[in-house]
Amino acid sequence: MGIRRHRSTSLVSVAVLAVAVVVAVTGAGCGSSEGDSQDPDGEGNSARRAAVAAFQCPVDGSDVGADGIETGATSPEGPRRALRVVTTVAPITSIVANVAGDRVEVEGVIPEGEDSHTYEPKPRVAEVLATADLVFVNGLQLEDPTRELAEANLADGAEVIELGTLALTEDQYLYDFSFPESEGKPNPHLWTNPPMAGCYATLAAVALANADPRGADGYRANAEAYNERVGALDQAMVAATASVPAANRKLLTYHDAYAYFAARYGWTVIGAIQVSSFEDPTAKEVASLIEQVERAAVPAIFGSEVFPSDVLSQIGREAGVDYVDALRDDDLPGGPGDRGHSLLGLLQFDFVTMVEALGGDAEGLGAFDPSDVVADTATYPQ
Repeated sequence: MGIRRHRSTSLVSVAVLAVAVVVAVTGAGCGSSEGDSQDPDGEGNSARRAAVAAFQCPVDGSDVGADGIETGATSPEGPRRALRVVTTVAPITSIVANVAGDRVEVEGVIPEGEDSHTYEPKPRVAEVLATADLVFVNGLQLEDPTRELAEANLADGAEVIELGTLALTEDQYLYDFSFPESEGKPNPHLWTNPPMAGCYATLAAVALANADPRGADGYRANAEAYNERVGALDQAMVAATASVPAANRKLLTYHDAYAYFAARYGWTVIGAIQVSSFEDPTAKEVASLIEQVERAAVPAIFGSEVFPSDVLSQIGREAGVDYVDALRDDDLPGGPGDRGHSLLGLLQFDFVTMVEALGGDAEGLGAFDPSDVVADTATYPQ
């Protein structure tokens, strides 16, 4: 199965005013668990969630090494040189590094903890992108400035691979409060769904094998090992979900990064309290949010370890619920070289945090091994 190149337009804006958050939480029907809160536009998101829950990657191990992208970077007959691969956000860097092993030079360009939606690459990034044989991006309009810069600076024969765009069909696109269907911008955070993260690994293996046929067996083996690890995490999360009281399987978070996660495990995202970068909510708006959190009857709301919020802390305190400001969606735990500095480590950390805060048993998740399947030698900007 070949991978075709995709192009997308328009920068995603994720600054959500507090007023919009009030509407989002109200739309949850005071904590409904039926998924209606994730259908803010009334455009059939429930059917899309079902499609995501049944997700199967469009490629598998048999596609690794099949004809596809012709990058011109290497050939079976010619002398081999190390592929140069550039990636965008840290989760993608981690996945690609686990598939690439030591045959490939992998360099990320979006610093961990940056807002990937609005990140404007520095001039130096254009120089890095110009050296790449392959550029792996998420796609689905997540990091458009970086993708556009890549396409403007690609060397002859180099390719941009949009992993998220390749992984999903349009009937699997999820829309929500920060990514309404009326604007045509689906939620791009697929990597919080373990089977989709595994699909990224398989897609990366196909692209790498097409560019470097001599390495196909190694890429295939690495992707298969990675998917085994992903499968173990997925099963641990299925078991942990069963331990969370059904009424508590609801997420009120700092950002709409968990839609595909929620669809996979039957959770409900009831809102995203993401205060605008330009102004804090008024006292009246905060009071309204507190009332709605109380009505939603969630035991905890979740903030980000990268973007602490006094407003969220106040809402949690006055609503009488725990405010857990520890989740991360693209900032890997620890630092490069540390055990757990990986997408698997990020997912394990988030899943344990969510399950424990919502009254479940995370022992199985805690026993999961999040280490890389091969040594990760990628460059991660900090």
